[in-house]
Amino acid sequence: MTAASSPETVLDVRGLTISFVESDGSLDVLDNLSFQVEENSFVCLIGPSGGGKSTLLRAIGGLLSPTSGQILFPQQNKGGSLTGMVFQKPNLMPWRNLYDNISLPLQLAGKNQAEIQQSTREMIDLVGLRGFEKHYPHELSGGMAQRVAIARSLVQDPEILLLDEPFGQLDALTRERMGEELLRIWGSKRKTIVMVTHSISEALYLADRVLVLTSRPAKISLELAVPLPRPRRQEMRYTPEFAALSRVLHQQLSQIETEKCL
Repeated sequence: MTAASSPETVLDVRGLTISFVESDGSLDVLDNLSFQVEENSFVCLIGPSGGGKSTLLRAIGGLLSPTSGQILFPQQNKGGSLTGMVFQKPNLMPWRNLYDNISLPLQLAGKNQAEIQQSTREMIDLVGLRGFEKHYPHELSGGMAQRVAIARSLVQDPEILLLDEPFGQLDALTRERMGEELLRIWGSKRKTIVMVTHSISEALYLADRVLVLTSRPAKISLELAVPLPRPRRQEMRYTPEFAALSRVLHQQLSQIETEKCL
């Protein structure tokens, strides 16, 4: 019998430190962060507001340069992008319809029309928006607009999808439905996902692993594996196992807040 192969690492963050120089001095945001993310896994980042989670995501996405340390991608993507990023706001272009918003990265990359059409239509079907191709952003609900933003990132076939509090502006029920949609999309594409959220329940429901960051300058104070079976169901949120995991994260965040006030 052949032993099962171990998942491969697709993101390796080593000693990452980020500081910004401001008029009144240096602002230390991340402090010597190190962690790895395995292929096809779903990792959530939680922690105090303003603690550096979004800064970390932007650094992974290549939008910020580290002060020191390394961000490595051991598996170089063949044909696609290394990372795709979805922000809290969809940031859709209001003068482009849904189809043209999703296809924009492929157009900018100079892909031929046949490839653009095939990939864009595949993404529209994946996020469940067939029939809305000619709709403009102002004609879409918040959840639909965010699905367009996710499709726009996935159309580039990134190795890692980075999500920065993507459902933060949605109401509670829409947020839950979008969580279901995200798991469905993740299950279909099997991309690696790193997501920032402020919701303990959302982090546990979605992720294989939750990283808790401290206040600024942020360090990793806890790495919590989430052993809940997949596929996930909303009923899991009310089980003793889910409650126990929630308690662990709540206590850790409460401790961070207490230390911040000392």
